[in-house]
Amino acid sequence: MGEKVADYLLRRLREWEVEYVFGYAGDGINGLLAAWGRAADQPRFIQARHEEMAAFTAVGYAKFSGRVGVCAATSGPGAIHLLNGLYDAKLDHVPVVAIVGQTARTALGGSYQQEIDLLSLYKDVAADYCQLVTVPEQLPNVLDRAFRTALARRTVTAVIVPADVQELDYTPPAHAFKMVPSSLGLSTSVTVPGGADLRRAADVLNAGEKVAVLVGRGAAGAAPEVRELADRLGAGVAKALLGKDVLSDELPYVTGAIGLLGTRPSYELMRDCDTLLTVGTSFPYSQFLPKFGQARAVQIELDPQLVGMRYPFEVNLVGDAGETLRRLLPLLTPKEHGSWRETIEDNVARWWGTMERRAGTEAKPVNPEFVAHALSGLLPEDAIVTADSGSSANWYARHVRMRGTMRGSLSGTLATMGPGVPYAIGAKFAHPDRLAVALVGDGAMQMNGLAELITAGKYHGEWRDPRLVVGVLNNQDLNQVTWEMRAMNGAPQFEPSQRIPDVPYAEIARSMGLRGIRVEDPGRVTEAWREALAADRPCVVEFVTDPAIPPIPPHATWEQAESTATALLQGDPDRADVVRAGLKQKLQEFLPGRPR
Repeated sequence: MGEKVADYLLRRLREWEVEYVFGYAGDGINGLLAAWGRAADQPRFIQARHEEMAAFTAVGYAKFSGRVGVCAATSGPGAIHLLNGLYDAKLDHVPVVAIVGQTARTALGGSYQQEIDLLSLYKDVAADYCQLVTVPEQLPNVLDRAFRTALARRTVTAVIVPADVQELDYTPPAHAFKMVPSSLGLSTSVTVPGGADLRRAADVLNAGEKVAVLVGRGAAGAAPEVRELADRLGAGVAKALLGKDVLSDELPYVTGAIGLLGTRPSYELMRDCDTLLTVGTSFPYSQFLPKFGQARAVQIELDPQLVGMRYPFEVNLVGDAGETLRRLLPLLTPKEHGSWRETIEDNVARWWGTMERRAGTEAKPVNPEFVAHALSGLLPEDAIVTADSGSSANWYARHVRMRGTMRGSLSGTLATMGPGVPYAIGAKFAHPDRLAVALVGDGAMQMNGLAELITAGKYHGEWRDPRLVVGVLNNQDLNQVTWEMRAMNGAPQFEPSQRIPDVPYAEIARSMGLRGIRVEDPGRVTEAWREALAADRPCVVEFVTDPAIPPIPPHATWEQAESTATALLQGDPDRADVVRAGLKQKLQEFLPGRPR
């Protein structure tokens, strides 16, 4: 039998050095599945429990490997299911290629089963490149451009292959009119700003007396340069949540996350600075940046479409973060580390003391802050940590301290529920020799995390380090939305939408052949984490936590406090516990002392 289009597609993926394709079967890709059988499952087809989870796993793999994530799905419903994960990739600027089946060409336009106008459906999520392959000679160019575009623009691309095209004999494009031959590969290139722009930026930074730096995911790989710049300018460094693993939290001038999920020293850094440098971030919440007119500002950003947003920057430098900083550093005049730097370091030390005290306050039964705080101190320096959206993201942002070569991520811009567990699975395929830990809420676990435990159970025997630990915060409440309703809408908890069932997560894990640990006693938290981190297989640690512990932002406004009080007065069912826990947690900010 000659080579089919589907066979060639897989061969081309191997030539692009694709190791894994995350997907789910369906008759719209039957030709591809048959080709996988003929190709001895190379690249590996990794079966998720749902196409959305396949896309999330591809995103996690791409985030933690630095390579293109590839996912595959059938036509119609399968293609639709991919969308949420693909939007997560697009909004976080992660390279992902989606390979999608389609109804046979003979049926297109005939309202056939599972026929969806995929070009229209994908025209936004894969706006940079989305193509329908209709003849074999078209495939090499389409697939190659999809990979090059995804890599170059850090985005989502899509290749749609009708079912009948997959079964055609493959013929390459000829040296002929209206044929488009193609070739493999994409050389690395580095964009750097011009010398005049660098000098303008240096003038702004040299003139500042209170310099603040904000780094995001685009600063990954530029940690040494950021540290040197902070040392030269006596600056403090805050981190956008997607840049949480760019710098170690053990550095005394690193103030941690910024924004609603951020830290008080990051808020104070932005409140009091006179100069701002942002590196590789498009942090959207301008209210957490310096007031307009307060600070002169410089931006370093690789994507020219993202410069000049969020703040009135005086100099916009378009370029690779590391190379731009290397060219900027010789132009910077070293500053003495005076009261500005001392204040930053004092604020950081005080904040970690506050976090330790907040983690140590009593709760009913377990304080979720203590769950994250205890985990942080037990993690090895090469661990990979993922978090889901919701209150678990707050505790990840504030309590998990990055150090060594630790990596971490979550759904930053889309902030969708559900990627915590599949991200961790993607991380295990990217780094099968490293521990992965997912910190998720019970809402996300019920939404899809339980099903993806099946995926972890299926594949963990292939990982050199079989450990994948899922910490579940079981408070039977969609907690983040509950607190948003209180603080932003002045509305009490609406139990029909907010209360969720009490599910035996640890017991379910054990029924799947995994480890499962349930914790209701605060004294068992640290011991349970240790057991999980030493397990010989994936492990679920279920912590029964207090929903009344408030995710207090670093600078709660009077309006938020007033709204919360209004919600409680309107008969919030948890009002007594909320007042108790809220006062306890807020009080910790005013107590003296540093972390032990």
